[in-house]
Amino acid sequence: MARGKRRLVVHSPVLRLLLLLLLAGPAAAQTRPPVAPSSPLKTYALRLRPGDDLRQQLNAFAQANGLQAGAMLTCVGSLTHVALRLANQNGPTTYHGHFEIVSLVGTLSAAAGSHLHLAVSDSTGRTIGGHLLDGCRVYTTAEIVLGELTGLEFSRETDSTFGYKELGVRPRAPKAGTGH
Repeated sequence: MARGKRRLVVHSPVLRLLLLLLLAGPAAAQTRPPVAPSSPLKTYALRLRPGDDLRQQLNAFAQANGLQAGAMLTCVGSLTHVALRLANQNGPTTYHGHFEIVSLVGTLSAAAGSHLHLAVSDSTGRTIGGHLLDGCRVYTTAEIVLGELTGLEFSRETDSTFGYKELGVRPRAPKAGTGH
C-alpha cells in the first residue's frame, strides 16, 4: 500500500451494507417497486365462437361477472380480422387474412376497463402485436382462461409522467353488510 494512504475496513456485514447504500445515493433506494397486496385467484374458462369480436366479448364477460381485478391467463385461437394500436401510433392498424393468436395478455375490470395486448402470426410465421382494439374477429375459436384477483380492485388513474390513465391497484373494499 502506498505510503500515507489509509484503507477503511468494515467487518460488520450490516455496517458494510449501510455504507454501500449511503455511497450509492437515492437511486439505490428506488430500484425496488412497491410491494402490491396479494390476492386469492378465481379462474374462468370460456370459448368464443366464429365471428365474435374478441375485445367486446372480453369486456362483456368482465361486466356480466362483475370482475373488479381480472387478468388474462391464456388465450389461443385464430382471427380473420385484426385491429391493433401499434406502438407510438394514435389510430388503429387493421389486417385481414388468417392469423393465429400467439399471445393475449393484460388486465380487465368492469369499472376500470381493459388494457390488453395481442400478438398474432400469419401463415409465414410473421408476428405482429399491439393494443387489442374492437374489430378482432374470431375465425375458428378463441379458448380463454381468465383469472380474477378476488382480494383486489383495479382503477385507472392519471400518471403525471406522461398523462395517461394507468393501472391503480388497491385491496378490495368489503361488501356492505358482510363484514368481509
